[in-house]
Amino acid sequence: MSLLLEKNAENPVSHVDPQSRVGVERVPDQSRAARRRSFAVADLPMPSGREEEWRFTPVDRLGTVLSDTPTDTDGDHAASFTVEVPHGVHLGALAPGEAPRGTVLVPEDRGAAVASAHTPEALHLRIPAEAEYDAPLRVRVHGNGRGRRSNAHYVVEAQRHSKAMVILDHTGAADHTGNLEVVVGDGADLTVVTLQRWDSDGLHLAQHEAVVGRDATYKHIAVTLGGAVVRMNSNVRYAGPGGGATLLGVYFADAGQHLEHRSFVDHNTPRCTSLVTYKGALQGDGARTVWVGDVLIRKEAEGIETYELNRNLVLTDGARADSVPNLEIETGEIAGAGHASSTGRFDDEQLFYLMSRGVSEDEARRLVVRGFFADIVAKIGVAEVVDTVMAAIDEELALTTAVASS
Repeated sequence: MSLLLEKNAENPVSHVDPQSRVGVERVPDQSRAARRRSFAVADLPMPSGREEEWRFTPVDRLGTVLSDTPTDTDGDHAASFTVEVPHGVHLGALAPGEAPRGTVLVPEDRGAAVASAHTPEALHLRIPAEAEYDAPLRVRVHGNGRGRRSNAHYVVEAQRHSKAMVILDHTGAADHTGNLEVVVGDGADLTVVTLQRWDSDGLHLAQHEAVVGRDATYKHIAVTLGGAVVRMNSNVRYAGPGGGATLLGVYFADAGQHLEHRSFVDHNTPRCTSLVTYKGALQGDGARTVWVGDVLIRKEAEGIETYELNRNLVLTDGARADSVPNLEIETGEIAGAGHASSTGRFDDEQLFYLMSRGVSEDEARRLVVRGFFADIVAKIGVAEVVDTVMAAIDEELALTTAVASS
């Protein structure tokens, strides 16, 4: 018998104690691994919102982003792309079916299939074996207008024992679908940072898929601060024992924003590790965040260790956070596995404590929220990203103050 451990968070205020989980027999088609994948858009029909993988997503707000539509090239392109790489990094293009494109990422939803089908040349970044780079590789994506269709596919290949960082930065507005395919070679150390700093009317659907080699280290950092609707799937599996994956996420939703993050760690080889940590804050009427974390420990994945954590802080009335961690276990021979999830309101007692010691209300709010994010922001370890995140949090808190005083 295998176990499916799930926290169903229809109630937006929840807590999961990893020491008191209850296992239930898994029905085969409930397995996260059973989800259909295909390069053909027609195999992944337009969602209605009733499907399990779409039930939290406002599909009626997605406009043309799920339509089987090529990139808009009338006048200016729908999005502008700028790539900066250090000397020695290969920069090229890959057609569909040209390896390593398609060897890691097979689309698991319609948005990813559209991005794959309508990107005739994927951006290919290859970091040579044994090379180490202090300066990050950068891909900047700027949307040139709400409602304009943009598709993208990127392939990052970190060859054995290399070390590098890739920053993928999204600004402006567009109806954007973007795939990221990552190959982390044996012994390599790769960090991927993806920033979603879209304007308030941007739409973004993404699938990021990585395979982590023997004794390799992979860190994926998702920072989502803008966009009308953003939905990201961040997935990992392993190509050999000893691999480690860390998935970190930071998000802050304002009124009317829908920010959705989904992760899937497929422990398919022995003696690998994974750590998933996402934290978010919400404020304003209609602000909505969703986090769904799936971990599958296959029968052959003995000796693995995994943990996933999601925390949400609701700052005002009218906001909602859904948090659903799922842990599916097919072997009892593991080093450790657990998950935790909580969503709560702003702590007025902390606010009162600070104000009683002479701290102004605005400053006290800022300190409490900064403290909430402090540990995960520290784990990012990229100075410029940390500065961007903290500056954005301060800007959001200024809006909170304006709402509270109106």
